[in-house]
Amino acid sequence: KLLAAGYVWNGFGKTAGLVQIQELGTLETPIALTNTLNVGLVHDAMVEYMCRQGERRGYPVYSVNPVVCECNDGTLSRIAGRPVQAGHVSQAIAAAGPDFEEGDVGAGKGMICHGLKGGIGSASRVVELDGKQYTIGALVLSNHAVFDDLVVAGTPIQSLLDAHIPPHEDKGSIITVLATDIPLSERQLRRLCHRALVGLSRTGSFCGNGSGEIVIAFTTANRVPHYSEKAILPMGMVHDDAINPLFRAVAECVEESVLSSLLHAETVTGHHGRTVRCLSDLLDEK
Repeated sequence: KLLAAGYVWNGFGKTAGLVQIQELGTLETPIALTNTLNVGLVHDAMVEYMCRQGERRGYPVYSVNPVVCECNDGTLSRIAGRPVQAGHVSQAIAAAGPDFEEGDVGAGKGMICHGLKGGIGSASRVVELDGKQYTIGALVLSNHAVFDDLVVAGTPIQSLLDAHIPPHEDKGSIITVLATDIPLSERQLRRLCHRALVGLSRTGSFCGNGSGEIVIAFTTANRVPHYSEKAILPMGMVHDDAINPLFRAVAECVEESVLSSLLHAETVTGHHGRTVRCLSDLLDEK
């Protein structure tokens, strides 16, 4: 298991598995992203996947805590159709790697961010500690905020673009996942989760009533064996006096991830006939 932490800034969401992360500070499955009504289906598929992994490795699974996060894509998707199947989850895990698509792909296909087409976005930073380089990365599923509030590098976008975006409320949610190879405690990972909201605010989000801002962070540097003959486990952590560069990296990564989700997305016409424009098309028309 990996040391992990979770933080709910605004709890308008249906995330599964977060309670155990907050209580035990460990992550024991892949983190799956989907839409609101498919959380149960993906959770069940993750249980099947982990049971198969346990059998293959000779460790019978008696219990497991799948982590599944969601945003509501009902504006563009026929959400009640619940098309996700167990095979899709297995395919997604098998395809996971350092290189991946962003924008309106996977769970991000039906997501809307700041009134524009959103979805999956990612960014990373390198941090040097004690002469060694480490990485902090962020991945978001963006489905939040309103167009009039969108800010890029301190500039309100609506003042630059000749675009009519229908008025809308901030009630969509954003899931943020932070990953690092820096040795951190669960407490420090939770502190990183808090700084993710700095990145969201830089893009103009105020975390509206109907939105759900949920952050999960984990480190690959501290691992907890499922079973251990030793009562005391060796763990590393950063001195808190040296943690500021990590806070800055998280804020920058999350800000860039939101913008990346917008810039990689394409214009999409959804199930209900509504078309949501992408930021790239609006910039091309400028």
